[in-house]
Amino acid sequence: MLFDTHSHVNFGVFSKDADEVIKRALDSGVWLINVGADLETSKKAVELAEKYSKKYSGGVYAAIGLHPNDFTKGFDYEVYKNLATNLKVVAIGETGLDYYRIKDEETRNKDGQKELFEKHISLAMELNKPLIIHCREALSTSSGQAHDDIIQILNTKYKILNTRAGILHSFSGNLEQAKQYIGLGFKIAFNGIITFSRDYDEVVREIPLENILIETDCPYLTPVPYRGQRNEPAYVIEVAKKLAEIKGLNLEEVAEKTTKNAKEVFGV
Repeated sequence: MLFDTHSHVNFGVFSKDADEVIKRALDSGVWLINVGADLETSKKAVELAEKYSKKYSGGVYAAIGLHPNDFTKGFDYEVYKNLATNLKVVAIGETGLDYYRIKDEETRNKDGQKELFEKHISLAMELNKPLIIHCREALSTSSGQAHDDIIQILNTKYKILNTRAGILHSFSGNLEQAKQYIGLGFKIAFNGIITFSRDYDEVVREIPLENILIETDCPYLTPVPYRGQRNEPAYVIEVAKKLAEIKGLNLEEVAEKTTKNAKEVFGV
């Protein structure tokens, strides 16, 4: 069994075949969390989770949130809170900071994202649910400012040491930042990027398997050997294979441990 901890089968690109994609994952032994990026896709994630809870004892879950790039849409705390009370909602997010297209002088945009992130943190703490954190650095810098800002906010607003704090989705930081997140109780999630980029091999090798999760971030970041195709949850096995290769472990151990990690974080 494998657990895709970050998918977007709730997005429009899957509107014509979401059922087929989900069934293909479940039939291949893959559980998944569909993650909302705004209110519409959050509601769709819950809808899909509820639909499959009637057919399977488990396997399809939801996370709800507003992506940092959409901070101007506004975050209706009570609306999201009501949606998050659904038993199939296992996390708050994706949330965090995305500086990819923000220039250094655009402090208003950064401040808007930080304010939105803190609202998600408040909701997660109120409902005792883990966070799914998105972090992307500015295109013009490799300084790690977005990760540093997230770590500062977490240390200020969310300093709890437990195994259910949440996850860093599609991790893009360095080893020291990974260790800081782990120290705060977060786990590190890797996806198809590790199958075609060597940038994160050191982080994968150095952090213990007990702190690692796997994901697809489908329909994006399709792993080798499916590059050029639309990604889907069933392809998470390729991430597990590469993770096993980098760490010098067998696939069965990686599958068992990352699935156990995911179930513990998300309480399923």
